[in-house]
Amino acid sequence: MADSDLSDAAIEVALGGSENRGGGIYRYERYRVELDGTSLERDVVRIGRVVVIIPVDLDRDEIVLIRQFRLGAHLALGLGDLVEVPAGRVERGEDVADAARRECQEEIGVPPQALVPIFEVMPSAGSSDEHMFFFLGVVDASKVPERAGVAHEQEETRPLRVPTGHALDALAAGNLHYGAAVMGLQWLALNRERLREIAGR
Repeated sequence: MADSDLSDAAIEVALGGSENRGGGIYRYERYRVELDGTSLERDVVRIGRVVVIIPVDLDRDEIVLIRQFRLGAHLALGLGDLVEVPAGRVERGEDVADAARRECQEEIGVPPQALVPIFEVMPSAGSSDEHMFFFLGVVDASKVPERAGVAHEQEETRPLRVPTGHALDALAAGNLHYGAAVMGLQWLALNRERLREIAGR
C-alpha cells in the first residue's frame, strides 16, 4: 500500500497472550470517590500532559503526518498502521512548548521553525487524566526524512509529506481514527486560510 493512501490500515503482527497488569508505562489507579453522599469506585489511567503538533509547510501547502503501529487500534479495528500527527508525553519538569519542539524533531525528523499553542483538550476524562496541548508547528517539509523516531523508546515513525487538501479529503472520507489527528485536522480545516496570520508569518 502506498503511503499516499491516507487510510488507517491493517498490518501483519503477532501477539502473545494478554496479561492483566496494574501498571506499566502508565500507572493504573483506583480511587474511592465520595460524591453527593454516595461512595463510588473509579479507575483512572495516569497519563498526564501530552503535546500534539500540527506540522505544516506554509510555502508548499503541505502537512507532515506519520505512520506508526498502535496496538489499541489493531485490537479494536484491525487497523494498527495508523496515520497520526506527531505527539508525545511531556517529561517531568519539562515545559509544554519545549516538549512540542522535542517531539516534532523526534517524530518527523525536523524541528519547528515556529510553534504556536492553539487549543487544549482532555480526550477521555472518564478513564484518564490525559491532558493534550495542541500546537501549530511551521516546518520545512523538504527536510523530512523517510524514517524517524527514538530508538530508546522503541519508536519508529514513517513521516509522510502530504498536500494539505489531500489530508483534509482523508479526514472528510472518515479514513482516520487517531483522535489527535482527527481533532488537529478539523482545526486545520477551520483555520486553513488564516495559518500565516496565526503563525505570525
